[in-house]
Amino acid sequence: MLRTIAAFDRMGEENAFAVLARATELARQGRDVINLGIGQPDFATPGNVVEAAVKALRDGHHGYTPATGILPLREGLSADLHRRFGVDVSPDNVVVVPGGKVTMFAAILMFGEPGAEIVYPDPGFPIYRSMIEFTGATPVPLPVREENGFAFSAAEALSLIGERTRLVILNSPANPTGGVTPKAEIDALVAGLERFPHVAVLSDEIYGQMCYDGLAHTSLLAYPSIRDRLIMLDGWSKTYAMTGWRMGYAVWPDALVDKIRKLAVNCWSCVNAPAQWAGLEALAGPQDAVHAMVAEFDRRRAVVVAGLNALPGVRTATPKGAFYAFPNIAGTGWLAKPLASALLEEAGVATIGGPDFGVHGEGYIRLSYANSVDNIERALARMSRFLSERTPDRRDG
Repeated sequence: MLRTIAAFDRMGEENAFAVLARATELARQGRDVINLGIGQPDFATPGNVVEAAVKALRDGHHGYTPATGILPLREGLSADLHRRFGVDVSPDNVVVVPGGKVTMFAAILMFGEPGAEIVYPDPGFPIYRSMIEFTGATPVPLPVREENGFAFSAAEALSLIGERTRLVILNSPANPTGGVTPKAEIDALVAGLERFPHVAVLSDEIYGQMCYDGLAHTSLLAYPSIRDRLIMLDGWSKTYAMTGWRMGYAVWPDALVDKIRKLAVNCWSCVNAPAQWAGLEALAGPQDAVHAMVAEFDRRRAVVVAGLNALPGVRTATPKGAFYAFPNIAGTGWLAKPLASALLEEAGVATIGGPDFGVHGEGYIRLSYANSVDNIERALARMSRFLSERTPDRRDG
């Protein structure tokens, strides 16, 4: 019998892909399924970006690139970060990777080992905890609470840091909640981190260009006091509707950038060459498609919030960022995962149960409003009928 190391038995996964597979299978069987589960923009990649990739292929960009990414792209990212946040970032500190998860994997792998602790948001992106457990480190959940607008609390985060803490993971705007942490709270966290110079920070800012109600995204790159231990994660997947292109990047501090370069050489060599030229065009070209997409998400957000709050036993906070709602379903009498399963199998609506995002996710489900208004309204109508007619039994809730 084959034997693997124990770390692989500790590895979790992202259940959104399992739900996507089941929804796809039901659709293949002829069922009408409305997918509000997967976190993927339902927009096409902007045409100028696609054409840039085609041009790169025709121009002969068919070979390996530097492990950290082509210099024009890293320079373009430095310029983009200066434009957006007024910060100076050397292209030498920028590393282009095949998707945002790669930065999570690398950062957690660097700091996680038996005896170490890593603080992460809960409910939060499931790969955080999965990778922490894979390394043998102890996951320390930072509760992200509904009553706080699903923003993290600086005081609570700082209270979880101890001598064994190696890394703190932050995410705003947040998946799965849509919460945006106010700048004042981030100011307080950064000030408190001065007491813990041994702790690194991974700031997941992949939804940074998706804020609503006039809110501006606060990047941790804007805080000089932690730049020497900050890893800032971002990418093209959400902002430019490029999930399948597998394009992410991170800004690494001087002390770690050569370590991630070596990991790239050992693991993925480099990112797809034409995709990198497409990524440069996405940054440098017109941003109209981004603004139009975010405006449409904002319109859908209003539909989702009103519709969810009209459902029996359901209430939802208004998300301030990303494209997710995280309604409280405790009043329905259902547990979250059985409800999500029944909605898919019986009502044809794909959602994700809150516990798939952490120990504090019970009582919630996640809906993505990266779908058309028509489909969202149809899904809400199905959910309303289901909750009005279907009583949970003991196995359900």
